[in-house]
Amino acid sequence: MKEGVRIPVIGLAGGVGSGKSAVASVLASAGCVVSDSDRDAASVLADPAVVETLRSWWGDDVVGPDGAVDRSAIAARVFEDAAARRRLESLVHPRVHGLRAARFADAPEDAAALVIDAPLLFEAGLADSCDAVFFVDAPRESRLARVAAHRGWDEPELVRREAAQLSIEEKRRRSTYVIENDAGLAELESAVLSALDAVSGGR
Repeated sequence: MKEGVRIPVIGLAGGVGSGKSAVASVLASAGCVVSDSDRDAASVLADPAVVETLRSWWGDDVVGPDGAVDRSAIAARVFEDAAARRRLESLVHPRVHGLRAARFADAPEDAAALVIDAPLLFEAGLADSCDAVFFVDAPRESRLARVAAHRGWDEPELVRREAAQLSIEEKRRRSTYVIENDAGLAELESAVLSALDAVSGGR
């Protein structure tokens, strides 16, 4: 991205399983540069130095037989211990931020927008750097079906995950646009592109 070129920044928010990834995909196809925090966090957790740091903190139980971080073991530990979660975030978040900054710095000057897809958009203060936040809304039944199919979570696990985040109502209140994800892909694409056009001015 060239110096002096101002590209709008969009944040994505929503309940767990609302379909933020689908919205991010539409935005990417429309010429946006997307930073996927979950994907970047997975990359960070694959770094051997990070693996060894986690092993030194919490022992071999958080590393699988293949030498990779056992993400389910990490999740179980940090969801039950706020101090452990903050410790993990202090290790992972700065590295994820670095990957995002590098990706955005390399964005073409004609990019429609820079998109931050992060589960903790508000909690981590990332929304403060956004020109707009798209809240992806979907019925609870749809969200539960999605996380059951793609992540193997049951309803208690969905409740547990959401309890660790800002409430859905508060996320919606703080957002600029609400994207309804309760119909088909064509309707979703139309809603996303309409909101993008409003933010980017048809860049």
